[in-house]
Amino acid sequence: MIVPGATIGVLGGGQLGRMFAMAARNMGYRVRALDPSPHAPARPVVDKLIVGALDDVAAASRLVSRCDVVTVEIENIATDALAAVERVAPLRPSPSVLATVRDRATQREWLQANGFPQGPFETCTTGLDRAAVLAMGPGCIAKVAVGGYDGRGQLPPDLLATDHPAWTTGRFVVEQRLTLDREISVLVARSPSGAVSVFPPALNHHERGVLAWSVLPAPIEPALAVRAQELARAIAEALDVVGLLCVELFVVGGELLVNELAPRPHNSYHGSERGLVTSQFEQHVRAICDLPLGSTDVIVPTAIANLLGERWEPSAPDFGAALLDPNVRVHLYGKATARTGRKMGHLSAVGATGDEALKRVLDAAGRLDAWLKR
Repeated sequence: MIVPGATIGVLGGGQLGRMFAMAARNMGYRVRALDPSPHAPARPVVDKLIVGALDDVAAASRLVSRCDVVTVEIENIATDALAAVERVAPLRPSPSVLATVRDRATQREWLQANGFPQGPFETCTTGLDRAAVLAMGPGCIAKVAVGGYDGRGQLPPDLLATDHPAWTTGRFVVEQRLTLDREISVLVARSPSGAVSVFPPALNHHERGVLAWSVLPAPIEPALAVRAQELARAIAEALDVVGLLCVELFVVGGELLVNELAPRPHNSYHGSERGLVTSQFEQHVRAICDLPLGSTDVIVPTAIANLLGERWEPSAPDFGAALLDPNVRVHLYGKATARTGRKMGHLSAVGATGDEALKRVLDAAGRLDAWLKR
């Protein structure tokens, strides 16, 4: 057990690192972070920010030199940097987990080999004869195997039948487009001693590949929620995750299919800070430090709506408009520069039901938009 007063290192200093550090500091831990930007969102809340690339072995070694345990807020950390960390302190999750998850092709092949349900897919490499891919039908989706998120790193479907230069740059996963009933996610926490805690599912809605809003707990049938939790727990245990694992799921014809895995805190569980006994960030601290895991019982239904950079154009929004509803809160990530599609923060709201919380948070977002259009 790594008790409060110890130092936790975080590889990555974005908004997830910032919120993790805030939870850790509230529990009495010191926090060091590594990030490429000297203006990283985590900078104001960590004891030490080490500025360096996520493949910089020397920077990773400086980070871990004074840490009792290290975790991640982003998957794409270079193998050599992970090895340098693991030689000095426990790295949770392990390099093997990160290697499996950060490459979409490897992730999908691991899920397939372990018998977990997912939609039809093909792994594609440079020079591939694309006949098998094209046979999947119109509207299939090509995603780069490494990197890319929030809708980035995807090829438009009409490029699959061409010799577009993107095909020559690496590996892709091509997925059949599915007709979805809904999208949900389940977060699982595991500690080194084997304790497991599964959060209630969240209901998610994406626009242009980016999470637009999420409701926690998901207003779905109890039997479906239990099946989703059991599936996510089985994946976390098979992968031997220590820390957090978010399992994104499609519901298709009442059946559950795995979309993607993330071994870290997740955007769809930001509402846990308001609606659950234990937030995802506190649970992350507890899990990697081998403390007893906290309750994930629901106190009140919660919804969140992401705030993207376009709302800062031409100037920052009047957040007073969002806060006219006393049930709404504003959460900003401290990013100095806004750009289209960049997550700058989120709104959260609570309600007697998930639908009520969602209406409140979307109404608050609408008031921001009305202010911008005035």
